[in-house]
Amino acid sequence: MRYLIAILLPPLGMLSVGKVFEAVLCLLLMFTIVGHPIAAIWAVLVVHSALADGRTRRIEKAARTAAGRSFQGGVERNVLRG
Repeated sequence: MRYLIAILLPPLGMLSVGKVFEAVLCLLLMFTIVGHPIAAIWAVLVVHSALADGRTRRIEKAARTAAGRSFQGGVERNVLRG
């Protein structure tokens, strides 16, 4: 749904992921003759990047939580011994 909004109304798509300054620049770009297609592509890329960053943060948080469970007495259990 966010991708569709980013294509049809690029500044609104950027605002949906919290990119206020980029949304203003996108709106200024849309005022030019050829600006809308460029703004739409830019907005889709920004939305995709924001959603990918969110996925990465969730994975990192899960990995930290899992690593915290694998500690026993301050030493990680699955450390290679050698």
